[in-house]
Amino acid sequence: MRRSMLFLPGNNPNLLVNGDVLGADAVILDLEDAVAPDDKDAARILVRNALGALDFSAVEVVIRINSLSDDGFWKLDLDEVIPLKPTCIMPTKVRDAEYIRAASAYMGEVETRAGIAKGSVKIIPLIETAVGLENAFAIASSDPRVTAVFLGAEDLSADLRSARTKAGEEIAYARGRIVAAARAANIDVYDTPFTDVNDDEGITADAKLAKTLGFSGKAAISPRHVGIINNVFSPSASEVEYAERVLLAIKEAKAQGKGAVSLAGKMIDAPIVLRAEQTLAMDAAIKGRGKR
Repeated sequence: MRRSMLFLPGNNPNLLVNGDVLGADAVILDLEDAVAPDDKDAARILVRNALGALDFSAVEVVIRINSLSDDGFWKLDLDEVIPLKPTCIMPTKVRDAEYIRAASAYMGEVETRAGIAKGSVKIIPLIETAVGLENAFAIASSDPRVTAVFLGAEDLSADLRSARTKAGEEIAYARGRIVAAARAANIDVYDTPFTDVNDDEGITADAKLAKTLGFSGKAAISPRHVGIINNVFSPSASEVEYAERVLLAIKEAKAQGKGAVSLAGKMIDAPIVLRAEQTLAMDAAIKGRGKR
């Protein structure tokens, strides 16, 4: 369950030390864009030490590594963090399936050296280029480690030569394409951050749109946005109650040998049952992690 994923710069110890109390379901410790080239080595060591010394049991930990085209930084990143068993690695600027297979293969080498089972650490590819978007399904289905895909709209809009706006019309196609690719591959999918940290109405609307489109959750670059995102992607009390009524109606109809089921005058078909099951599963996951 990842409703919210909060980016934290890997070279900022004050943020890293508070990563587990900021309310996000997952934190993304960033070794890429948030870190200047001269600070890469220091950030890598800082993140490694944070993983070894701090308690991240309340959150999932994702490490955004440097691009596979960046002078071997990515291998150094993996060498340091894989032995500490973060939940996921987020490769950046993913172009195609081979990119993921190469990252996965090296992750396996590091896992073997560290004495941990191959495949222990999962992958969330960051799709943020036009070619990556066009290869979205191939990326999503490229490797057993891939547990989700993530849309990066800032780099993507630059690659598309489009303006990046708060309304997000320029990424409408990208959002639809990546959601379809993820669902076809039976994995989760996460939406790009809303970058105006002072616009609460804007992040609320953007998160609601992402949920409507089928995203599993949404990233944030500010702790201010985490609570809003969590609220949007959590089932409301009325949604949970309706889901329970749907499944009860189905159970009673089966017990009575009825083929057709209605609730409040509306026929209950398979998609409605599936959505009800998904709603209750999400509610149970939230309550199970004490994050309601």
